[in-house]
Amino acid sequence: MCDLWQNTLDETVPAGAISAQIDFALDQTERECCDLAKLQQIKLYNAGSFFDAQAIPEAEEAVISTRLAKFSRVIVESHPALIGDRCLRFRDRLNGQLEIALGLETVHPKALGKLNKRVSLGQFRDAAGFITRHDIALRTFVLLQPPFIPVDESVEWARRSIDFSQDCGATVTALIPTRTGNGAMDHLAAVGQFIEPTLVQLEDAMDYGVGQARGRVFADLWDLERFSSCTACFPQRRDRLAKQNDTQQIPARVTCPSCR
Repeated sequence: MCDLWQNTLDETVPAGAISAQIDFALDQTERECCDLAKLQQIKLYNAGSFFDAQAIPEAEEAVISTRLAKFSRVIVESHPALIGDRCLRFRDRLNGQLEIALGLETVHPKALGKLNKRVSLGQFRDAAGFITRHDIALRTFVLLQPPFIPVDESVEWARRSIDFSQDCGATVTALIPTRTGNGAMDHLAAVGQFIEPTLVQLEDAMDYGVGQARGRVFADLWDLERFSSCTACFPQRRDRLAKQNDTQQIPARVTCPSCR
């Protein structure tokens, strides 16, 4: 559902490659962005699952954890099927809090199966329970308007998915408008089985999620302009969503004389 698939490999990376990538990223951040001493959290999102031994060998974790010693929170992403004792061993290597992100995507039963996630809601709930029982923070990804859900039902299913995420103990739910740009979505769009959501739909889902006040809900703002049909009000609406992300409050909706 994202662009990370473009960087997948057919073989396991050589020893030291992951830690070298982390070193490179931290060096780039310090030289081009900000003082690393001011940063407290780090995300390590790879093109697969962090706890997939063929993607990131467990033998690399000791070195990886030394690179992360200064951070108070480390966020990694994994498929629910790979949640288990390896997560606990990695947690114990860290100085800070471990947070694991799981792709829930949707609770729509037919759509979830067709997305080929190879996970049921029951399996997702079990993985989430393992995470939260062992003092690991849980973050989830929810898709707004994935394929196989009628457009007029997509906001309602996003709301239900946010509810399920928070019922499972997620302290963060990332709401991601589904995009074209990879082979599967482009094919489904071409045959009329997928259409990108609108900015209004994202605003509706976000207002609901933030309004529940049960956990932080963040809108993914990457390439947001593609979902807007009005250039006049887009900057204000983007800023409103960014403010929601930062404050977890619901500002007044933007009124636009151009698009109403």
